[in-house]
Amino acid sequence: MKFPSISILVLVTIFTYSCKKSSPPEEYNAKASDPKIFHATTTQLTDVIIHDIFKPPVASRIYSYSFLAAYEALVPGYPEFQSLAGQINKFTASPKPEPGAAYCFPLASIKAFTVVGRTLTFSGNLWDDYEKGLFQKYEEMGIPEDVYKRSIAYGDTVAKHVLAHASKDHYKEIRGFRYTVTNEPGTWVPTPPAYADACEPMWNTVRTFALDSVTQFRCPPPAKYDLNKNSPFMKLAMEVYNIGKNLTEEQKATAYFWDDNAFVTNVVGHAMFANKKMTPAGHWLAIIKNVTSEKKLNLMQVNEAYTLGALSLFDAFVSCWDEKYRSVRIRPETVINNNWDPNWRPFLETPAFPEYVSGHSTISAACGTVLTKLIGDNVAFTDTTEKKYGHGVKSFKSFKDAYVDASISRVYGGIHYRDGVEEGTNLGEKIGQNVLNRVITRKSGKVVAAAK
Repeated sequence: MKFPSISILVLVTIFTYSCKKSSPPEEYNAKASDPKIFHATTTQLTDVIIHDIFKPPVASRIYSYSFLAAYEALVPGYPEFQSLAGQINKFTASPKPEPGAAYCFPLASIKAFTVVGRTLTFSGNLWDDYEKGLFQKYEEMGIPEDVYKRSIAYGDTVAKHVLAHASKDHYKEIRGFRYTVTNEPGTWVPTPPAYADACEPMWNTVRTFALDSVTQFRCPPPAKYDLNKNSPFMKLAMEVYNIGKNLTEEQKATAYFWDDNAFVTNVVGHAMFANKKMTPAGHWLAIIKNVTSEKKLNLMQVNEAYTLGALSLFDAFVSCWDEKYRSVRIRPETVINNNWDPNWRPFLETPAFPEYVSGHSTISAACGTVLTKLIGDNVAFTDTTEKKYGHGVKSFKSFKDAYVDASISRVYGGIHYRDGVEEGTNLGEKIGQNVLNRVITRKSGKVVAAAK
């Protein structure tokens, strides 16, 4: 008797699966809870974000919803932790697992993460091969077929819940909005070499996660634009100019290490090309990967750090962007070129948005503040995030040491004034602490630093 070829394939598949030996729950859950798998998948999301050239604020949105979905799908397996429903702005209760049914929640978590990450990015082809290998690992862990299917379905359901929440955050409504340059004295205008349009001028209208409003933490007004040589503003501008002309090798290395420009423009003669690189949010999430791996935190602790870190990064971008487009302060490059040195160029490419306050300073301090609470103060680490981009490695005494370094790097880079980075750091610390105050992951309400 001959079977059609398709029938043979089905029979072989059924036979192969039926021959797989199921493992007890404690065994397959232990394998599935290996944080290395989750770390690798977060790196995959970062690689896709870099490939798709998402702007830094948008990248922070993708990360936040992806980690939120992963957290919500994992939390039922950890009784000491709780859902973030009712804590995050407008976020309702996630679907619950079927009572009495067996699940592999780490599998559900990774499924939720990949569904949201794939949906919010463009290059589905970059997910195809990765997911095939990813889920094959789980299939080989001995998870019973019914548990496997139930866990995958649960992760998918949680992902859809988070995506429904994301669809109402006002992101879609501001796509394509163009900023109109006023050319008022002291205000931002596009800068060389690309003279790009302003980045996300309506980002302050996107719903936040933990902030009551984008104006909850307001920065003091920046130094008034005044070209008198003795004015506070001129002193700030001259400092950037003089530092830029006399950069030490260490200052150059610091500026380059924290550049994190998602799309760097290069001009050679009449040719222009661009390099894709890490985003600021991606850099800090990579720090989370490195430190939590070194400290051997468990999967739930890792997920907690990623999630709260990502939420702080997002809220920091929204608050910072609100200030940027309120003060609309001119960049140092424009002031210097228009008034006393047309040939001066900053060490880093000037980003396409107003100066005050520094985005790097704000988001770095926000995430660093969260990590200090979750992982510990004075936790020394070596950051290898930028090594593959040719920027080397840097060692830090603490998370605060790192975010202060990231902040001053923008002055070395010639793209921020000192008050822009200092006030950005102050703003970020407040936002990070607000996330810790508002978003409580532990049912006990207490977080004990994981590293001593």
